[in-house]
Amino acid sequence: MGYRLSKIYTKTGDKGETGLGDGRRVPKDHPRVEAIGEVDALNSQLGLLLAQLAEQEAMWPGLSELIEVLSPCQHRLFDLGGELAMPAYQALGEAEVQRLEAAIDRWNEEVGPLENFILPGGSTLVAQTHICRSQARSAERRCQALNAMEPLGAVSLAYINRLSDLLFVAARLIAKRMQINEVLWQAAPKP
Repeated sequence: MGYRLSKIYTKTGDKGETGLGDGRRVPKDHPRVEAIGEVDALNSQLGLLLAQLAEQEAMWPGLSELIEVLSPCQHRLFDLGGELAMPAYQALGEAEVQRLEAAIDRWNEEVGPLENFILPGGSTLVAQTHICRSQARSAERRCQALNAMEPLGAVSLAYINRLSDLLFVAARLIAKRMQINEVLWQAAPKP
């Protein structure tokens, strides 16, 4: 792969517009740019989660499977960003959605049924996984808002939805494998 950027700044966005891969210029708050930004933010948070998992892996070998499953997700999120930036481009395939579903099913079987609402916490690692989950939901909402204006591929929408599900189950799995108690929601006392 050759060089893709010869300059980091171009000054073409100084007036509030940005270019898409198809040559269109759109406002920086266009729903397509919002969706790209949310997917990028998720990718950054996922990168932090993967770094934290790698730091803990030596002490908790059960985390290596999570790294193996989640690492490709960063690349697929970059693919999704490409699809959003270049509307005619399609990079994601149904096999990626199926890969996430298989991991969800495997991990969910290990953690067992959810018997109460849980809160993001218990450890930094579990909380970071929930940050990724909530960021995935935000990215999904932005993609759905764009989809209402300019239809997106069904696989892309399914992928971002499954990724948030995967991250929820991953948070529970991390807690279980690291022997951390999940933080259970406690309803406010009735007045």
